[in-house]
Formats: sequence, structure tokens, C-alpha cells
Amino acid sequence: VSEKYGLLYVTKITENGKKVRKNWTSSWTVLQGSSLLFAKNQGSGSGWKFGGNQSKPEFTVDLKGAAIEWASKDKSSKKNVIELKTRQGTEILIQLDNDHLINEWYKALEETIGSQMVESDEATEDDIPESPGIEKHDKDKTNKDLKKSRPIKSSSIDNADQKKTKTKLKKFLTRRPTLQAVRDKGYIKDQVFGCNLSSLCQRENSTVPKFVMMCIDHVEREGLNVDGLYRVSGNLAVIQKLRFAVNHDEKLDLKDSKWEDINVITGALKMFFRELPEPLFTYHLFNDFVNAVKISDYKHRVEGIADLIRLLPKPNHDTMQVLFKHLVKVVARSEVNRMTNQSVAIVFGPTLLRPEKETGNIAVHTVYQNQIVDLILTEYETIFGRS
Repeated sequence: VSEKYGLLYVTKITENGKKVRKNWTSSWTVLQGSSLLFAKNQGSGSGWKFGGNQSKPEFTVDLKGAAIEWASKDKSSKKNVIELKTRQGTEILIQLDNDHLINEWYKALEETIGSQMVESDEATEDDIPESPGIEKHDKDKTNKDLKKSRPIKSSSIDNADQKKTKTKLKKFLTRRPTLQAVRDKGYIKDQVFGCNLSSLCQRENSTVPKFVMMCIDHVEREGLNVDGLYRVSGNLAVIQKLRFAVNHDEKLDLKDSKWEDINVITGALKMFFRELPEPLFTYHLFNDFVNAVKISDYKHRVEGIADLIRLLPKPNHDTMQVLFKHLVKVVARSEVNRMTNQSVAIVFGPTLLRPEKETGNIAVHTVYQNQIVDLILTEYETIFGRS
């Protein structure tokens, strides 16, 4: 069960399909299961309990069938505003100034809404594919039987009826489509951001993710001369819209005016690598890379790094080669874009390399992370060959 809680700024803009006046209020908010609960005061603990001195929710939002997106400027002039539309016709705006916290809320709500789409038992026959071998007549009969059983109060059901109901419910549940069947029908999409790199490449039948190639091609066509390329942050709300479009398999054209700020593209690419479940250099080789960059003899240091890169899984190796080939081109324009080896290393070091568990001095790790990226940029042709 999903659970998240915290203080948010909230206003309704539509209620049951009718527009209402905006009234921003600070609200203690709890995401619990498929419900979003709002109250004036904080309840004690992480759970939501009723009774005693704890706050009761002012209103509750059912997330089943809801839609979420970053609000446009015509909805609110505030920054970091989430727009939530319910199936019942209520629209709510949620806002926080803190980029990290609002990003976490967006992700949690998006995942909850997505999981509710899969788990809902109320899907109609036209909406969800049949499992193989199930005839329409059987499903209609089961649905009718289930509907008959719903109004009966548990207090009035004898043991025989309970057993009969359980049997019918079991039959109904076994007829639900598999997750793969729903995927095949196109009702839910596998994510791109936050997906395991090998799984993503296998799905796309490639060794470098399409989104990575798309971003790199666009930046090399449009933005190599932009000052502070990759160092300057893009608008987080627009980056999240791009992330949403990629994850939901929307037809993407990076030339669209929506994505005209090159820092949005570079920000989304950095976010893709940050959200990999395992970093590009992998967890189990992290210490080996650190030890290799400590080697005092420069030639042996380069050889040590090159040997470790060859040990990486092919998707990691090929994606790394494509990314660093691109970053070498970025550095080649450093007189214009002011992005030197060191500047790029500072940006990408912690993004591409990190230990599974932070131990010791994080600042020391950061130094080595940057040195590794710097070395690969400097010795790209020695490590990967001319390409």
C-alpha cells in the first residue's frame, strides 16, 4: 500500500465538474492506498487514524481513474504546481516551493494512479483483454453473479452462501488478465526513466537507449555552443513533463517548441542517468574504479580504467561510449560553452558513479568520481578507440 504524508499547499479549482474559486491553504496531506486525504492539522505518526485528538480529513480524493500533470501557467502562476483531475470531475492544484519534495510527491502520485489502473476490478470487457480461453458468456455470468453478491450484508450471509460467494469471487479473480496481457494490449507501458538499463535495451532491441540517443543527437545539432551546457539547470516542471511524455510512450519531437530550452533536454538526460536503479558504472565495480584512478603511474592508471570498462555489461559499455563520445564534443567547444573536462566531470561524476552504500567521507568519493570521468574524457580514444 502506498503511503506518503507531509504539508502541501492545496486549492480546488473544479468540484464535481463545476468551477470554484481558488483558495490556497496549507494542508496536512496523506497518500494512503488509492486515497489522498487533506486536513488542516497534522495527525500524529505516519498513519492516518480517526478519533481522539487527531485531525479528521477535510476532504478525500479517490485516485482511481485520476489523471496527473504539471499545471500550465494559465492554471497558476506559482512554480512547481501539480494538477490532479479525478474521475468524479474534481480538479485540485498542489504546490510546494521545494523542487525535490514536489518531485517526490509527483512521482508517488503518478505511480499510485498507474497501479490503480492495473489493479482495478471495475474494468469492463472492452477496456481489458480477456485471458486466453475465456468465453464471453462465462465472464458475463461471473460479473452478474458477483454483482448479485455485493448488496448482501455479511451479517445476513450464512456459511453456505459465504462459501458460494468465495467460489464465485475466486473464479472471477482467476479470469482477470495477466499483467503481460494488459501490456500487450497497450493499456500500460513499461517505464523508461527508472528502468534497469539491460531490461530497457532488451525491450528496445538495442544496446543504447533510444532516449539517450535522441537527446545527444538533439544537443549536438542545436546546443554545443550554449554557455554552461549540462551545468545550467533547466525548468524542473518542463523536465518532468518531458519525463512523463517519454514514460508514456507519447510521440516525441524534441524540436517542438515545448522543449526549446536546451537545458530541459540536458536536464532530462542527466535525470535519466540519475534514476537508473544501478548507476552506469555499476555498484560492484565502484571500488575497483576508485582503486584504479589512485594508481600513481599514469599509463597503468589509464589501462586499469580501460580494463574495468571492458568488464561492464554491453548496454553499460555501449551507452558509456556513446555518452563520453558526446561529452568529448562538448568539451571541444569549451572556449564557447565554458565546459572544460573538469566542469563536465563535476556534473557527471556523482551521476554516473556512486557506491551502493555511502561509507566514510562522501567528499572523498566525489573527488574520485570526478577524477574518473575526467580521465575517460582525456583518454577517450585510448580507452574506446577511434570511432
